[in-house]
Amino acid sequence: MQPPLDTVAYVATIVANFISTTPTCCRGVTMTKKPVRLRVVGAACALGLVAALLTGCSSDGGSGDGVAELTFAASTFGDPGRGPQLTAWLEEFNKSQDKVQVSAAAVPYPTFGQTVLTQMGSGKGPDLVRFDMPEFEAAADAGLIAPLDKLIDAGKYDLLKQPDQFMVHDGTRHGIIFEASNYAMFYNADLITTPPTTYEQFVSTAKSLTNGDIYGLAFRQTEAEEAGVWQDIFNYVYGFGGAWSDGKNLTINSPENLKGLQAYKDLYDANVIPRGADAATFRRMFAEGKVGMELNNGGYVTATRGQNPQLKFNVAPIPFPVRKQGAILAPIVINEASPAKDEAASFIRWALEPQNQLKLQEILGASSVATTTQRSAASLEKTPFLTVFDELTETSLPQIVLGFEAKTPDIRKAVVQNVIAALQGKADLKSALDRAQQQATELVG
Repeated sequence: MQPPLDTVAYVATIVANFISTTPTCCRGVTMTKKPVRLRVVGAACALGLVAALLTGCSSDGGSGDGVAELTFAASTFGDPGRGPQLTAWLEEFNKSQDKVQVSAAAVPYPTFGQTVLTQMGSGKGPDLVRFDMPEFEAAADAGLIAPLDKLIDAGKYDLLKQPDQFMVHDGTRHGIIFEASNYAMFYNADLITTPPTTYEQFVSTAKSLTNGDIYGLAFRQTEAEEAGVWQDIFNYVYGFGGAWSDGKNLTINSPENLKGLQAYKDLYDANVIPRGADAATFRRMFAEGKVGMELNNGGYVTATRGQNPQLKFNVAPIPFPVRKQGAILAPIVINEASPAKDEAASFIRWALEPQNQLKLQEILGASSVATTTQRSAASLEKTPFLTVFDELTETSLPQIVLGFEAKTPDIRKAVVQNVIAALQGKADLKSALDRAQQQATELVG
């Protein structure tokens, strides 16, 4: 959860974050639309300064020479591994067009959702957005995303059914999958010859590898990385048979969730991770051979090779009792406020063409794209474990709370704060989950 969006203090915080993170261009469940939209718009209106600051990022739908100049915002454009390749892929679209041009805008991941939702809530913002699922659900619920049914004929494409089902709300399509990235276990093949296949083996491997400046495992465990902690603990909750809800009621403090999060806490208590290290730090350590295992999504393959092309690493399914894990589903959407929706849709249609899907998948690495594609022989020779990720698609779930999709950021905040409190010894884990259940239940009404 973010602090109340209708407070002047919070809007002032948004303004400060916007100034520090503005891109260079600017320097499926029944959902109710009105309440969230009123909160988002109310936030943008509470200070006239917000709208003034955000005006520069919105597209005017065209230029003097009749070319529609659009902006596509995505945190991945700032990724050191994939960002330059994605920008080059975008330029291929621009070279193929004479009436539409799309420019990339990179907003840092930690503040991406907050920044872009604030822009869209003020009636401004980029024409195209690559969202993560919690922010996608919040934006759709607020009426900030343009319906795509009349802009894109989804029936023309062989869309992946499991991830694509989450792009539709009450029969209305709001997004197309840009990237679907399943979580698996990355391991250093020089340190681990045989990957663990059970949680007990996972623990013993992590303990045996931890020595000096070498750690057996790494995961996020600080409140500053709230969204990342949520992604990490999702695998423990669902991998031990738990769930955040049953679709109608929250089940945060269920016995299964407690068991999964206790496993997460046990590893933290075992000192097998670099405590306090953020994701950027321990991922660099993994690339340097100083971390043995990490649970991460398919996009991490390209990023890791970018940091150390010589690193010998491999991938296996997460060795938890239940084969169910998180997935980063990243939809591409059109801003409802965009004056150039048809032109924005032309870019999505271009991206869905088979040859462009293949190129995008090559850039994304182990991630899937919107449509069914065939991995090339060259890709499989270079990265044989790509099939591990592909085989996990049917058991992967987006990191949202089913039945409470648009409220996921609020629920996430309550859960992460309480789980971190338990890690730090400020509360026992069961009491922390009971408190998170109570707080989240109050938040969702």
